[in-house]
Amino acid sequence: MNSLFHSANSLKRRGLPSLTLLAGVLAGIVLYHQFGALLNAPQGEPREITQRGELRGKEKTTVELFEQTAPSVVFITAKKRGYSFFREVQEVPRGTGSGFVWDKKGHIVTNQHVVEGGNAFEVVLMDQTSYDAKIVGWFRDKDLAVLKIDASPDKLQPIPVGATKDLKVGQDVLAIGNPFGLDHTLTTGVVSALNRTLESTNNRKISGAIQTDAAINPGNSGGPLLDSAGRLIGVNTQIYSPSGASAGIGFAIPVDTVNEVVPQLIKYGKVSRPGLGVNIDPYSDYYARRLRFNGVLIRYVEPGGAAARAGLRGIKYYPDGSVAQIGDIITALDGKPVNRGRDLTYALSGYRIGDVIDVTYMRDNRSYKTEVTLQPIEAR
Repeated sequence: MNSLFHSANSLKRRGLPSLTLLAGVLAGIVLYHQFGALLNAPQGEPREITQRGELRGKEKTTVELFEQTAPSVVFITAKKRGYSFFREVQEVPRGTGSGFVWDKKGHIVTNQHVVEGGNAFEVVLMDQTSYDAKIVGWFRDKDLAVLKIDASPDKLQPIPVGATKDLKVGQDVLAIGNPFGLDHTLTTGVVSALNRTLESTNNRKISGAIQTDAAINPGNSGGPLLDSAGRLIGVNTQIYSPSGASAGIGFAIPVDTVNEVVPQLIKYGKVSRPGLGVNIDPYSDYYARRLRFNGVLIRYVEPGGAAARAGLRGIKYYPDGSVAQIGDIITALDGKPVNRGRDLTYALSGYRIGDVIDVTYMRDNRSYKTEVTLQPIEAR
């Protein structure tokens, strides 16, 4: 009893802090045991995976088409190769784009604007093997070019080729390319419109172009546009976008044009387009505005050419250089008005070599009409 009284007096002499410390120690012991139990408790286990089953319908078809066609698509880098001040070889990248395998001989099809400005080219296949490529030919009028790589035929998968005559607005399409350098990207959409008219880099008309809402971004140029059977129906070439990125309006060169141009590039390295065998006066549009007439003035007629055989004539000069005879002024082709030089270029691009067309022209203030069989004109 005295001992207990002594202890109580001792605590009373030590004061309240000692009691507080003792309470804190006891609370800490309790919390340690509680949190220790939590820390040593088993961690959460992963959820059981739910099996999804097979892909269905359109989704399955899209995956299969990509797997079948992607090996035909390549990544292209155009470079400018030169020498430094110390005669060291230097390569400066000029741009990148897409392309696709045309045949087992190593021909690769792309856009002309993808290779423009380059003198050295690299082609990377889907398996990441890289090849130096040489230019076979290009056709600026239709924004098409052909490269060639020295690769084993077993590494080359030519793309299946379709036709544009069966295309319908609303049908499914797929685009495969390398937007922003990201190789083998797939986008899907529909044919938004047919028979659009584009301008190539030299302002020539590309008729019959396909409009699509499949996302096409920088780097997709030269890649294939496919139908739902996995066939080539166009070559992606342009987008309409204020920002320079896809806005749901992309355009592709129709496969019929590709199938006409590419064989000529492979065989001859160039393309012949249909022409009249005339040279239009470079100031024709200026004269037309100043003198207020519609048409294009013929400056020169190629002797023995299509226009000469049809009786058309150009400007004749006196020995002193003054004009002795005004050339004929072409005003229409097959009844369609030709008001300026660009109109004539656009109109002729819709024909083929050997086509017979009606040419309406003015001579001595009178209108005439004659038939002209279009001849081949070399084009680059």
